[in-house]
Amino acid sequence: MTDTSPKSVTVNFKVALGDGAFSASATVPEGPCNLTEILPVLQSLDDSLLSAVTEQLAEANLSISCKAGCGACCRQMVPLSIFEAEALAAWIATLDPETRQLLAQRFHQALLKFASAGLIDRLATEDWLTDDDSARQLTLDYFNQSVPCPFLQDESCSIHPIRPLICREYLVTSDPRHCADPAALQIDPVPVPLSFSRILNHMGAELEQGTHGWIPLVFLFAWMESGAHPGSAFSGTGPEVLYEFVRRFEFARKPNKKEPESPARAAPAVLE
Repeated sequence: MTDTSPKSVTVNFKVALGDGAFSASATVPEGPCNLTEILPVLQSLDDSLLSAVTEQLAEANLSISCKAGCGACCRQMVPLSIFEAEALAAWIATLDPETRQLLAQRFHQALLKFASAGLIDRLATEDWLTDDDSARQLTLDYFNQSVPCPFLQDESCSIHPIRPLICREYLVTSDPRHCADPAALQIDPVPVPLSFSRILNHMGAELEQGTHGWIPLVFLFAWMESGAHPGSAFSGTGPEVLYEFVRRFEFARKPNKKEPESPARAAPAVLE
């Protein structure tokens, strides 16, 4: 019998990280695929990198305080890359009609709340990720509406295995109770040496000139109406698509925001 299952190939990574190195392997399709289709690979690599960061923090007597049931950060603005929006749209399409309708209602209610607060236009046009007074004020105005992420259930993420990269990269070492009042209490975020979410945003901005490359997560159901499939713009064999992502690592080390010093820093990656 002929084996017709898709063939895969393993690509090895090595990234200098602090005094050591972060090494990882990624298994990608040997044949044709696109950027959205290899998101699970990028999620796994990001998780591995964050695990390495966590280990370095432990050596500095610091620990991650985020845990299930602590959902204060899930009331913050979430810039969702258009590729992750495409993947979530595909996942939502697999849900039963009742669950899809429940999610649609949650997203609709969130938009109504922000509309009544006069924030919709600002959410659609302003760049939240810049380090200026306007962006910081928008972040606080959003948070002060106390609107939970539509995917939040019992203060825990209901899509944790497939959650956006930027959610994975938001970690703190401060008391988690401080996250409920970021304007008054000190929050100590963990600087990430390589932000995979920034790379996806950059690639999205390349594809859609004049945009940020991401959408507000609360706009997801509205965005789904477009039927867009941005991942297909970056197509090729698995290694080729992964290389398109890896070769943009430089953008992951040039944050829009100033970040505090971290014991975990990265140097260029080697793709084998």
